[in-house]
Amino acid sequence: MTTKLLPGATGVLALADGTILQGVGVGAVGSALGEVVFNTAMTGYQEILTDPSYMSQILAFTFPHVGNVGVNVEDVEQMGGGSDTSARGAIFRDLPTDPANWRSEGSLDVWMKRRGVVGLAGVDTRALTKAIRDKGAPHAVIAHDPKGRFDLDALVQQAREWTGLVGLDLAKPASTLQSFEWDEGLWAWPEGHPKTEGRKSVVVIDYGVKRNILRALASTGVKVTVVPADTTAEEVLARNPDGVVLSNGPGDPAATGAYAVPEIKKLVESGKPLMGICLGHQMLALALGATTVKMDQGHHGANHPVKDLTTGKVEIVSMNHGFTVDRDSLPDAVTETHVSLFDGTNCGLAVKDKPIFSVQHHPEASPGPTDSLYLFDRFAELMG
Repeated sequence: MTTKLLPGATGVLALADGTILQGVGVGAVGSALGEVVFNTAMTGYQEILTDPSYMSQILAFTFPHVGNVGVNVEDVEQMGGGSDTSARGAIFRDLPTDPANWRSEGSLDVWMKRRGVVGLAGVDTRALTKAIRDKGAPHAVIAHDPKGRFDLDALVQQAREWTGLVGLDLAKPASTLQSFEWDEGLWAWPEGHPKTEGRKSVVVIDYGVKRNILRALASTGVKVTVVPADTTAEEVLARNPDGVVLSNGPGDPAATGAYAVPEIKKLVESGKPLMGICLGHQMLALALGATTVKMDQGHHGANHPVKDLTTGKVEIVSMNHGFTVDRDSLPDAVTETHVSLFDGTNCGLAVKDKPIFSVQHHPEASPGPTDSLYLFDRFAELMG
């Protein structure tokens, strides 16, 4: 490795092809291995960095100014853990700024140190984004050393040897270990997150669920129970829920589907109303007979246009996925309901003559516009 680091470089990103990006280290000291993806959201960096769907990934933010609003305990999306079950690292164009917001309870840099998120600032994120767009999401190691000491050859080799996300089940480590009840609703001024009372009951199978999915469900007037990823259909149905939600989560849907898909098939056959989100959408598709494929760069951002084919409405939604359902593999009993206007990939499905539907995007947003929040109401209506 012939790369010579610039004076003052305390952070690097070592790609599997040997490329070295250098800058200023931010957040936790150390290194982290993962797949590099870019996120085009202009807001919500704390929600993004704590989304379990980003497990084993390193995030490059295309928006240049990150850190402005600080951090707080309310905007953490994962149920527990740190960077081991969410984003491993973060890449910024500029150094995170000091917070200036009434909700701020601390700075992004200190928060990243506490969570174990390795950061790198001073990088040409536009060039990195173009490279990911043209060549796909690379494997890489992000590293931070205040003294600027890096074994670049070893970092590149580590990136090259990583097998990647294909075939990787990450839902179990991202999931809760035991079931629990949830009664917190969506944030509203001035009370914050109100407590809710449920009329109907919903079981959420947790493959890496976000808090705001649970809040959105609770705000429709349902009682929410969250269960682990490997919960059987018999255990779910024994609770006699009025509906079941298959949550978002990280990793390869085919790998998680090895144990989840047989149970989802039983839930489909039960006749219970069923809603899938992101990874849950992909595994529902597998259970119905479709296939999934790895995307070159995936969809990551809060400004993705998706068309609801059932209404003709175009919505701007929040996306976070590296795998997609092969729309050509959908069986005759399944209707495609949503499609990405960026690349035409599948973003939703419904089962004919059954109260079952799912979407690839995140209707709870967080961050992002709430154009698709109505999907939770649509699910509640299916339960009567």
